Amino acid sequence: METESEPYVRLATLRQLHDVVGELNTARSLADTLQTVADGIVKGLGYELACVNLVQPDGDLVVAAFSGNAAAEALITGRVGARASWERRLSMGETWGELRYIPHTEGWILLEDDVPQWYTEGPDPRFEDEWHPQDRLYAPMYAPGGGRELLGVISVDRPRGGRRPGPWGREALQMYASQAAIAISNARLRANMQRALVRLEREQQALRASEESFRQAFEYAPSGMAIAEMGGDQHGRLLRTNDALCRLLGRSASAIRRYSFSDLVHPEDIGTLLRTSAEGGRAELRLARRDSTYVWVSLRNSVVADTTDGPRFLLTHVEDIEERKRNELQLAHRASHDSLTGLPNSAELRARLSARLCERPGAISVRESAVQAVDKAFGGYEGGGPNGAYDGGGYGGVVPYGQGPGYNGTSGAAYAPVPTSPGSGYEPYEPYEPYEPYERPYDPYADPTGERAFQGDGFDPSSGVAPLDHHVHTVAPGADPDDGSKGLAVLFCDLDGFKSINDRFGHNTGDAVLIEVARRLNTGVRDGDTVARLGGDEFVVLADGLGATDAADLAVRLRNAIIPPIRVDGRAVRVGASFGIGWASCGMTVEEVLKSADQRMYIEKRSRKTVHRRAG
Repeated sequence: METESEPYVRLATLRQLHDVVGELNTARSLADTLQTVADGIVKGLGYELACVNLVQPDGDLVVAAFSGNAAAEALITGRVGARASWERRLSMGETWGELRYIPHTEGWILLEDDVPQWYTEGPDPRFEDEWHPQDRLYAPMYAPGGGRELLGVISVDRPRGGRRPGPWGREALQMYASQAAIAISNARLRANMQRALVRLEREQQALRASEESFRQAFEYAPSGMAIAEMGGDQHGRLLRTNDALCRLLGRSASAIRRYSFSDLVHPEDIGTLLRTSAEGGRAELRLARRDSTYVWVSLRNSVVADTTDGPRFLLTHVEDIEERKRNELQLAHRASHDSLTGLPNSAELRARLSARLCERPGAISVRESAVQAVDKAFGGYEGGGPNGAYDGGGYGGVVPYGQGPGYNGTSGAAYAPVPTSPGSGYEPYEPYEPYEPYERPYDPYADPTGERAFQGDGFDPSSGVAPLDHHVHTVAPGADPDDGSKGLAVLFCDLDGFKSINDRFGHNTGDAVLIEVARRLNTGVRDGDTVARLGGDEFVVLADGLGATDAADLAVRLRNAIIPPIRVDGRAVRVGASFGIGWASCGMTVEEVLKSADQRMYIEKRSRKTVHRRAG
């Protein structure tokens, strides 16, 4: 029996508390710690039964450890009691510091709640401080830190000696519950850290596996792959490339890292590249090889972003589409060019001519002026000049259809003057100057005749006249051949005597003649002029920047180039040519322009027949 006044009792209690707390610190896992808490009460604090109820994440308490009776342990371990029932118990009975004691005289009302409990038999108390089998003593465990977060509750029963614990016993149980709370918190922390470490290791393994998969997919991809830097002073610099891209560009990986895609892209495709890089997505453009040639590729970009720092780099997939582009160009060429001569066909001719024309106000009056100029230029042709042809003149400048960024690899710059030989009559021309739009719009009410709208390069911007849609308007030369005005000449060519060659020698010979005539026409014009086969033995030449005398001189030289004999299969055959000159003007349709030139050709053909009849 405890004699609390005796010093040795206090000392023994402290020794017991020291021993059991020391055992708490040796436990590792949470389950081991909970069982050590229960065992320590039985071994060191003088109770026969001890139960540890642990708070679950949902707030209810589960029987997590039991010590002192195997049958009772099997009966209630793992069972759960509601948090409300436990709160009720901890608010009842007597308060012994942090402990709660509920005597059997009050505990009978708890027999029907859902808190797991065991029942023991025994006689009624014979003296005041004797322990009754239905007495209950609870030691709440609160998390360290003063927040009063309930971690669990220790339940004890059957104190040795059969008496209720005295002040030293109560103090020892309360101190033990406090140390048990610390041990349980530490065990939970260790368990959380271990789970975090395991999770981190798994994530790192997955990351390493993902990085290895990406590396293999990047390095061994059959098409080109590149990683480029985004942002900063080194924006666009290639950080990493695979072997396929190195082979495609004929460059080593170390050499490519000195460049960005903007250094390698074709100058005409730089805008497409920049838009694609900023937006992600895909584009088709040309990249430079080491041998200075270009290869068509398809770029597919993905912006790889960081959740905190924003975009970090650009992952680019580079696919070689050179063969597809070549096939596309071949198909486009076949669709727009004559299969026999290789010249632009009728559809391509009309497209190029249409691109130079627009429907503009006042075009009719200008068209009439152009017709008058043509009539005046043709005024003395009937019976005049050698073989009834036009008298010569200078051959002025030209800006071909479609020239500008992206057309046939040209930059849109003006053409250099054509070399001439002395006495050829083929004069160099002035480079074409692009027409700069003005901010003031064209006002048709201020220009009822429409003449000022057609003044072209020389108009006064103070007049308020501006070109439509940034278009350089096409106008016919003036009626006076000496005024220096120039326009877009349309030369309609029809071969003379071709039908008889076809009938006499067959279509193979006729085809060979057409091929040679096409070659001679192409040789006789400037780079940028268009020579097209309209169909059969009809050809059309588009030559820009010509005056009336220039166009007539061009027609003479082309006709003289066609007249020499053409040798086919060991025989020489001849064809002649009749040319009609029309002028393209904005406000006219393509068909009107071609019809005008065709009519002039028939006038010239009839005039030559008249000369031949007179000469005969």
